[in-house]
Amino acid sequence: MSKNLKFEALSKRKIMSSILIKNIKQLIGIATAEELKSAFYGARISKLETIENAYLWLVDGKIKSFGTMQDELALKLDLPNTTLILDASGRIVLPGYVDSHTHLVFAATREKEFCDRIKGLSYEEIAARGGGILNSARRMKEASEAQLLESAWIRLQEVIRQGTTAIEIKSGYGLDVENELKMLRVIRRLKEISPISIKTTLLAGHAYPMEYRENHEGFLKIVEEALIPNVAREGLAEYIDVFCEKGFFSVEETARIMDAGAKFGMKSKIHANQLHHSGGIEIGVAKGAISVDHCECVGEAEISALKGSATLPTLLPGAAFFLGIGYQPGRRMIDAGLPIVLASDYNPGSCPSGNMNFVMSLACTQMKLTPAEALHASTINGAHALELGQQMGAICEGYAANVLITEPMEDYSVIPYSFGTNRIEKVIVNGKLL
Repeated sequence: MSKNLKFEALSKRKIMSSILIKNIKQLIGIATAEELKSAFYGARISKLETIENAYLWLVDGKIKSFGTMQDELALKLDLPNTTLILDASGRIVLPGYVDSHTHLVFAATREKEFCDRIKGLSYEEIAARGGGILNSARRMKEASEAQLLESAWIRLQEVIRQGTTAIEIKSGYGLDVENELKMLRVIRRLKEISPISIKTTLLAGHAYPMEYRENHEGFLKIVEEALIPNVAREGLAEYIDVFCEKGFFSVEETARIMDAGAKFGMKSKIHANQLHHSGGIEIGVAKGAISVDHCECVGEAEISALKGSATLPTLLPGAAFFLGIGYQPGRRMIDAGLPIVLASDYNPGSCPSGNMNFVMSLACTQMKLTPAEALHASTINGAHALELGQQMGAICEGYAANVLITEPMEDYSVIPYSFGTNRIEKVIVNGKLL
């Protein structure tokens, strides 16, 4: 049996009724239901609740109970005979990562552009020459749904092994109705076979096709009158997204697409302020976007717009790393009281990696987040960025049994310390040991 088929078979197994993880060195990411009603910020994002020498009991895909090993002995848990008992001696147990921004479905890698950037070309210069998103769009037209599904399934397996237990996937490389629908149907198929939760975003405004570069109105009408209605008719996306950036979509064009999606019940998640102070954050807040993502270019105006709003700033340091541009001011944003989110931005052009462990490393080393802040931004805050914060992203009774067991280690800070290395030994999703 091939690796792919074997993994699919695992994803279809009946949920194990009971798993007891015992002798846990550190159980981390604990929170109360009241705390979990909103994303963490301020003192709460910096405070990591931990139990030493702990147990965690998972029943029917949910967290049943947890506490110290002394509690477990005292409670004399009524374990079913079929309970799988895992000994986590010397290991850390934590909530699974929730990656709220990816472009996991794509037709081909873009390593030539990687070499072009090494030689001095900027992201914008490559895009102006027909590279970047337009390059991915050309390759998308050549790919079948079966080919896209096969390659995306391999990537999904990869990120699950690295600890991702819920994910968002965007379209955006089609740039026309037919190919955007093709991408979204592939994501729908991934949802059907995936062991982890997937949320889908229609990236309706990613770039203007070459034939519409001087005719923005013509493309916007296609988006409004054909693309969005067809996506809605098939129920293919929960969210709508726009790349609000100089050389891509203006603030006015972004607002127009957001409004068009809202008419069909699609909430907004906006690419904002990656390369310039584009106004994307402000329009995202004004329109009630769930999140504004990238946020490399953030100053007092953007922080003021975000403070007091329900819009979550999602930071994607992997893209800043790969493009060699300035990192997001994560420390400043946390100190200003913002509930930041961390996500991978897995895509073929600016971040060909979905490793959330490395994202945490970058957050700590380059944006000066503490390991506790990076963990919360990658788990419960990521869950809130996908409107799943009442279901997953923390160790809480009744929450989804999405947990990670590490290799033996002294402290959870070894995870971001070990950049480039996957320290996750076991992944449990909805009560399944994968």
